[in-house]
Amino acid sequence: MVDIKFAYWVPNVSGGLVISKIPQRTDWTLDYNIELARTAEQVGFEYALAQARFIASYGAEYQLEALSTVAAIAPATERIKLIAAVHPGLWHPGVVAKIGSGIDFSSNGRFALNVVSGWFKGEFTIYGEPWLDHDERYRRSEEFIRVLKGLWTEDEFHFKGDFYRINGGWVKPKPISSPHPEIFQGGNSKAARSMAARVSDWYFMNGNTVEGVREQIEEVSALARKEGRKVKFGLNAFALVRDTEAEAHDVLREIIAQADVEAVHGFGEAVKHAGSSTRDHQGMWANSNFEDLVQYNDGFKSGLIGTPEQVADKIRQFYEVGVDLILGGFLHYSDDLPAFGRTVIPLVHQIEARRRTSEELVGV
Repeated sequence: MVDIKFAYWVPNVSGGLVISKIPQRTDWTLDYNIELARTAEQVGFEYALAQARFIASYGAEYQLEALSTVAAIAPATERIKLIAAVHPGLWHPGVVAKIGSGIDFSSNGRFALNVVSGWFKGEFTIYGEPWLDHDERYRRSEEFIRVLKGLWTEDEFHFKGDFYRINGGWVKPKPISSPHPEIFQGGNSKAARSMAARVSDWYFMNGNTVEGVREQIEEVSALARKEGRKVKFGLNAFALVRDTEAEAHDVLREIIAQADVEAVHGFGEAVKHAGSSTRDHQGMWANSNFEDLVQYNDGFKSGLIGTPEQVADKIRQFYEVGVDLILGGFLHYSDDLPAFGRTVIPLVHQIEARRRTSEELVGV
């Protein structure tokens, strides 16, 4: 059986999950997202990830802040885990530890955090915050996570780093989640992979081929093994599931044909501060073309495009190389998310698959 988990991008910014002028049956408002979360947990989704945006970008004119969004969704839901994205540099880890602990306590252990090292320079400069070099942003994020863990697990926490100082700090109530709320991170660079191996519970990957995903999982697993740790893996994927493969690909072509060219190019310029700025040119979006950038986390590359059976089989392939969670984005959230839950998720869980062991992942 394919024992993989499913998450979805919360559409808490306007414009949906594609940089396109194609009509979408999706909304960014809180009332809509509360109802969507209720539907998602009923049809098999275990996680929801709220995005973090502070200013308009690539057509996202309106944005609901992520921590307050998951705090509002939590009491309206029962089972789904709610992941809030935060940027070190815009948040202090002590404040986030306190907010997160409160949400986790109040939701009976359903809070998680996605630590985003940052790619959008403008979000830092408008607030007068320094824009650090790529690898320095990941060093700051690692300290941020170490502070979170310490405050969540220790009664009196001390920390002296290059970016943060904690002088006997604590939070009460402590989180319900044990040992602490799950910590996710993304990134594709060497710095991101090394950080994930040392401190993160989950490593999110941009959309990619099965072989590309395999390579990332093998490297991060090997690095984590040296640290005496294991990391779980999530994969971004934009799902277009239709009755026929041709229909699904027709929708994809229409999304790209109606792409907001100016906004896509603007996004492409902004992310030069991410992947292509690394010394090894291996970071996120370093190899993304125009069509890839229309879905801003390379979701088309994962290839969840076709009939329910084809998409379920592709998920099986990702599971077999080590993916633990699919993070889905959708065109028409009102229709596509519940349909995915009712058609694809049950098929996935019925498929027979052989998962590689952790020893095989690291080549032992």
